[in-house]
Amino acid sequence: MNDNELWYDRAASVWTEALPVGNGRLGAMVFGDAWNERLQINESTFWSGGPYQPINPDARAALPEVRNLILAGRYQEADRKAYEGAMAKPDRQSSYQPIGDVWLNLHHDMTVTNYRRSLDLATAVAVTQYDCNCVHFRRDVFASAVQDVVVCKIAVNQPGALSLTVLLSSPQNGDPIDITDVTLGYDGRNRRQNGIDGALRFAFRVRVLAEGGFVDIGEESIRVREANSVVLLIDAGTSFQNYKNVDGDPQAQIKARLDAAAMLSYDDLLSAHITEHRRLFDRMQIAIGDKPVSTLPTDKRVAAYADGNDPSLAALYVQYGRYLAISCSRPGTQAANLQGIWNEDILPAWSSKYTVNINLEMNYWLADIANLSETFLPLVELVEDVAETGREMAKVHYGARGWVLHHNTDIWRATGPIDGPHWGLWPMGGAWLCAQLYDHYRFNPDRAVLERIYPLIKGAVEFALDTLVALPGSNYLGTCPSLSPENSHPFGSSLCAAPAMDSQILRDLFDAFADASVTLGRDTELRAEAVSTRARLPEDRIGKGGQLQEWMEDWDLDAPEQQHRHVSHLYGLYPSLQIDPLATPDLAEAAQVVLERRGDDATGWGIGWRLNLWARLGNGNHAAQVLAKLLSPERTYPNLMDAHPPFQIDGNFGGAAGIVEMLVQSRPGELRLLPALPESWTSGSLKGVRIRGGHTVDLSWQGGMLSHLSIKAGHFGPLTIRHPAGVLEVQLREGEVWENQ
Repeated sequence: MNDNELWYDRAASVWTEALPVGNGRLGAMVFGDAWNERLQINESTFWSGGPYQPINPDARAALPEVRNLILAGRYQEADRKAYEGAMAKPDRQSSYQPIGDVWLNLHHDMTVTNYRRSLDLATAVAVTQYDCNCVHFRRDVFASAVQDVVVCKIAVNQPGALSLTVLLSSPQNGDPIDITDVTLGYDGRNRRQNGIDGALRFAFRVRVLAEGGFVDIGEESIRVREANSVVLLIDAGTSFQNYKNVDGDPQAQIKARLDAAAMLSYDDLLSAHITEHRRLFDRMQIAIGDKPVSTLPTDKRVAAYADGNDPSLAALYVQYGRYLAISCSRPGTQAANLQGIWNEDILPAWSSKYTVNINLEMNYWLADIANLSETFLPLVELVEDVAETGREMAKVHYGARGWVLHHNTDIWRATGPIDGPHWGLWPMGGAWLCAQLYDHYRFNPDRAVLERIYPLIKGAVEFALDTLVALPGSNYLGTCPSLSPENSHPFGSSLCAAPAMDSQILRDLFDAFADASVTLGRDTELRAEAVSTRARLPEDRIGKGGQLQEWMEDWDLDAPEQQHRHVSHLYGLYPSLQIDPLATPDLAEAAQVVLERRGDDATGWGIGWRLNLWARLGNGNHAAQVLAKLLSPERTYPNLMDAHPPFQIDGNFGGAAGIVEMLVQSRPGELRLLPALPESWTSGSLKGVRIRGGHTVDLSWQGGMLSHLSIKAGHFGPLTIRHPAGVLEVQLREGEVWENQ
């Protein structure tokens, strides 16, 4: 068996059984039906609406009253005032959209045998194969990042035995168009939403290249008879240039891509695709357990994972997360949204947006540790955009310098508070993303990286300095209005002052700015202001139940949702490095009390976050229990996509990151090996994992103990290595490999 393969003995009957392929811009879901194949197509820039800026000119006047009501403890009144005057206009955002479908109607008998469909993560090729009337049929589908098209080859092992009809459909507003060159086409426009007119033109194409046989071109279909094989080249595009410019020419761009791809043989298309994919995918390998890879189909492995006999499924889940990252977030493409790039719904759940109070950040937890730092670049580009739009939002809504992003954004880079005060009046999205950008720099300590992200961090710091308020009866400074994401406190609202998460994020933000300004030799005065302001942020507190407090006041035990899916105040434990069992044991213990009270069950992404938190606490056996909940049919679909439910890709990335976190953790100058190894994972190996400092680590273990370690140094300097048998102090030399003897 291939240990990097998903496979099934039947076709997909629903979308969450189909297999995803993607090149960052184009995505396809492959259903694998023997007679009526469906390839559902997405393009990363196809959203509803058009350029807009949801400024509310009344917000600046409303916010002081909202703030005063919160500080006076009149929370429900503050909520009503915020709803009336402080929200964005419009207070909803655009939705990510499907382009359409390519359909293949195979002209053969209904009786097939030896059916198998699969997705090879190492080659990024989805394969469907079966036998019918002594003919072997095979379909290969991949999304080439080299040629920037989706390719599908249908082949048979007997000359002239292939006949099929190709059709193209779309749920969007538009019309089929006549095209020469054996190509079907559909052109249209995107939809109006939330009062914002549709401004995008889109085009959708499939070119049919037959070897042998006869080709009949109809008005809306192409029929191939008695061919040896057929290659489909599929493309889609929009007029989107950037969040301000929608004047592109998708028809011309698609024609150029299809013409270029059609000049190449299928073998050349496939070879170039695999070479490019493996350039990224092959950087890291993982194996868990000493048992042979299960021979069960993947959906049955998920159903049986809780039995504990298939640890290699956890390794497959990590590689699937890496595969998804490569497939939906490549340099020059859009950042991964709530569903990556795969969505079949006109009105997807939560609009398939970029939710910034956990989900977008979680989408990129895996990138650096999994040795895929290139896939992080679309997030940097997104932050660069929202720093521009967020500057006007900060000025008009808050009268502040810098820039702000609340809890959601979309393709048009809207930054205002949406969905109502309970969810949206949280001004920390930009600060969190900047803290994450700086952590990305820790994994890639290149001055050019720091130069690029520094203005973004500086702008977020300026906004924080201008908007923090003095908290009555103390010397503290805190955010207000704000909230602990999506969680209600006991007083009929979520609005509050200085929730724990905000102070934790701001500590990371101010520290990042101070470090960066020193390294780059800039902004001495602003750095001093940031350092002095950081000292006045409220510290983390332990409440009457022994728990890490979510709010400034000790409200936790009286909050209405004791098992809330968000664990926002544990940001300091993960993804931040502020809370640590070794350095801050009291706070780590209080964080564990929170996890125990919240429980292990949550949404898919909520379980993924809990997995990382238990790993940071060093409790491998409990982390394994949490992972068993994630890798269950309730939280993992047959195609291994994460079930919120419905599908959200953040759980895939968060869960995969959590598995790696059980095996390897890093801090500046420190490496921790097997820090949360479950007793059941007696042996295994991990090669090519990236750690802070820019080092690359290979390790293996036997009997729960480290058996081999090598480190390729990213820079010169000391490194403390902690592992189950002790502590090592080593001196690394840039570019050299250190190996334990």
